[in-house]
Amino acid sequence: MSSEKHNTSQQSPQPDWKLQIERHWKAVCQKSLDYFDSHKRHFSLSKISTGVGGSAVLIWLASGIYIVEQGNRGVVTRFGAYSETTQSGPNWHIPFPIENVTIINVEQQRFIEVGYRGNSRSSKPELIPQESLMLTTDENIVNVRLAVQYQINNAGDYLFNVKGNEATLKQLTESVERAVIGRNNMDYVLTEGRSEIVAEIKHEIQSGMDEYKAGILIASVNLQDAQPPEEVQGAFEDAIRAREDKQRLINEAQAYSNEIIPKARGAASRLLLEAQAYEAEKVAKATGETQRFDQLLVEYDKAPAITRKRLYLEAKEKLLSSTNKVIMEAGQSGPQLYMPLQNAVSHQAPSSNTELPVSKDEAPVIEKKHVQNTSSNPLRPSRSRP
Repeated sequence: MSSEKHNTSQQSPQPDWKLQIERHWKAVCQKSLDYFDSHKRHFSLSKISTGVGGSAVLIWLASGIYIVEQGNRGVVTRFGAYSETTQSGPNWHIPFPIENVTIINVEQQRFIEVGYRGNSRSSKPELIPQESLMLTTDENIVNVRLAVQYQINNAGDYLFNVKGNEATLKQLTESVERAVIGRNNMDYVLTEGRSEIVAEIKHEIQSGMDEYKAGILIASVNLQDAQPPEEVQGAFEDAIRAREDKQRLINEAQAYSNEIIPKARGAASRLLLEAQAYEAEKVAKATGETQRFDQLLVEYDKAPAITRKRLYLEAKEKLLSSTNKVIMEAGQSGPQLYMPLQNAVSHQAPSSNTELPVSKDEAPVIEKKHVQNTSSNPLRPSRSRP
């Protein structure tokens, strides 16, 4: 069986590809020589030179075509000097070595980091103490991390006016940052002054880059963090808590003041109005009493006895109408009778014309205390007067 396979392999040898390629190449060369011999008149040296030269010129001119993508600008230089800036789209320039084109992305957002470096392996950035430590005006040290985002607004100025644009921007940012931080105290930098400090830093950086004509536009300045050094972090946190407690107590006192003062003012106004009303009441009452007394005096001058009698009866009627008991005297040595007339008096008060049924030898009298009140009444006239 093995001998049969061996014989079959000897009968069908593998093709020699190298030999076949050489045969095809010789055939092509022979056909080319035959074609050249039959058309020799068309292959003169002048015609060949003209064709080759024309083709070379066309290829050279075509190499000057370039396309600027959206958001980019093409800066054309002629023998190394600035020539023009082209917009997005297809453009053409004189090919190399006369002119050259550099494509600049003017919409890309670039940024630099001052005081730290972002670490992709760890979420915590790497601090750079020589860039982040800064001195405030009250001689305190703070750790400041700043990020500046910028873009190119003039491609020609960006390429030719400043050498090392990013390094220049970083040095200018650090210088401006130290100047602004140094003009403020530590509390202002760490608390309420962050937004003002960021705005001031951005303005001064943009002014410096415009003065350099660097072709850079500052998009934003972000104060990533501003903290005291780690050595004094605990004491600073205590100071912050004390400041917050102070502000909280001030707010509570202000709220209490806002609550109490209006109430006190309202109470004072109410007392003042009550006093004014009491004054008006007393003045009006006194005025009425005076006028009534003047009228009584006129009547008394006309008929003293009648007026005196009338006043006595009116006072007696007024006093007896307010009592709920009546005491009747039966004699000098006899017993006194007590008649509770509370229910009767409460339902119907006796008028001045009502007479109590008494015996001939009994005379009605009122209780001693009522007599004393009657004698002390200023409306009752004195018995000594005629």
